[in-house]
Amino acid sequence: MSRNALAIVSSLLFAALAALLVLLPVPYVAWRPGQTIDVLGATDKGPVIDVTGLPTYETNGRLLMTTVSTTSVDATLSLPEAIFVYLDPTSDAMPREVIYPPGKSSGQVESEAVAMMDSSRNNATVAALRAGGVKVTELPLVQSVVLSGPSADKLQPGDLITAVDGQPVTKIEEIGAQISTHAVGDPVVFSVLRDGKQLRVSVSTVSSNTRSSQPVVGINLEVGFRFDPIVAFNIDAGVTGPSAGLIFALGLYDRITEGALTQDRVVAGTGTINPTGVVGRIGAIREKIRGAERDGAQVFLAPEGNCADIGEIDADLTIVKVSTLKDAISALQLINEGNLAEVPTCG
Repeated sequence: MSRNALAIVSSLLFAALAALLVLLPVPYVAWRPGQTIDVLGATDKGPVIDVTGLPTYETNGRLLMTTVSTTSVDATLSLPEAIFVYLDPTSDAMPREVIYPPGKSSGQVESEAVAMMDSSRNNATVAALRAGGVKVTELPLVQSVVLSGPSADKLQPGDLITAVDGQPVTKIEEIGAQISTHAVGDPVVFSVLRDGKQLRVSVSTVSSNTRSSQPVVGINLEVGFRFDPIVAFNIDAGVTGPSAGLIFALGLYDRITEGALTQDRVVAGTGTINPTGVVGRIGAIREKIRGAERDGAQVFLAPEGNCADIGEIDADLTIVKVSTLKDAISALQLINEGNLAEVPTCG
């Protein structure tokens, strides 16, 4: 082969290899600032936070829940795309397995994200109602029903159990104790709240898989909550995950209490929340701060556990650290009073 022919072949091979490297997917996903949603605002379905059964009050300003735009589970990044994301100061490239655990289908990932959003809304509702002085009662809740068990088609996930065999219950262990008074095969009568209606459901016990003499009804329980107001969150179904809990709770609290927490400001934030109002850390905190800054936020509420992740960020807003819903309410009240020096911040 002549020297010129060899050079041409080498060039073609190099070009093919370069093209292959450009087109091959890399095991990374992109995190970018996503949309923000004003939870004090409204959509075409009505108020973002819709409350029935409680007095509500006018608010002003904006309270933004922040999101992150992530490469979907079915999509990939090419090498140039990953490099571009890595070099972009407003975005980040994360190892794919950190965001999407191996072996999970897109359907599983989406179902889990939707479930986390549902839990976030429920926790936020309970935390905000409690903070607003509204009565909330803890009750055992049916978390799941064994499909092959005796409770299938009788009890449903979400049922709140108020009594067993006519005996009022408020704790999960009380249900197990009452069931254990029966022989295997005996019926157990549950009084449940379902969709606001009180029902009586009879379930015949069967033997436990681990102890033949132990009666069971094939349900898994968790702590649930009963309250009179009806709270709905009108958010696009495509927005999922647990990180809006703090902002949902603040928005609901602001709606059901007098005075405006935001006072004509644009406040944004993020953080998970549990029913007692404890705020937890989340992912993509820097991207969420960038999204809030882009959309005009002056104050950003961040979980204290995320302060180390934020580091030195060049952002034109005040980043307030919070550990609880009470912390967030107090910080906004201090800002409204002009006591900025007393507001705890990250950094």
